[in-house]
Amino acid sequence: MIDSIVVFVVSLLIGALGIHVGAMVIADVSDYTYAVFTALFGAIVWSVVGFLFGWIPLLGPALVLLAYLGVVKRRYPGGWIDAAGITLVAWIAVIVVLYALAFAGYTTFDAAGVPGT
Repeated sequence: MIDSIVVFVVSLLIGALGIHVGAMVIADVSDYTYAVFTALFGAIVWSVVGFLFGWIPLLGPALVLLAYLGVVKRRYPGGWIDAAGITLVAWIAVIVVLYALAFAGYTTFDAAGVPGT
């Protein structure tokens, strides 16, 4: 149980780092704590919407991604394009961090709070 909590917290912090970088690049917002809560809310929304609708072919994954982007859009200034930009930069940043940590033997390639990682 404690291992699962540690893995979740570390992956959430890595996901928040990605969102923080994305928010700095796209929205010129620099608040890591805000990014942590965005990652947490995003992970919860992703999980709930995925559970309810993710099974629907093509439409389900699109709804899940749209719900996640809605969280980012709600939490940061700008519109849907900015939310998509923050998410894309976050995804790239998380991939870079996870690749470096996995290469060093510290983690695997997944992070909570950023979809597809």
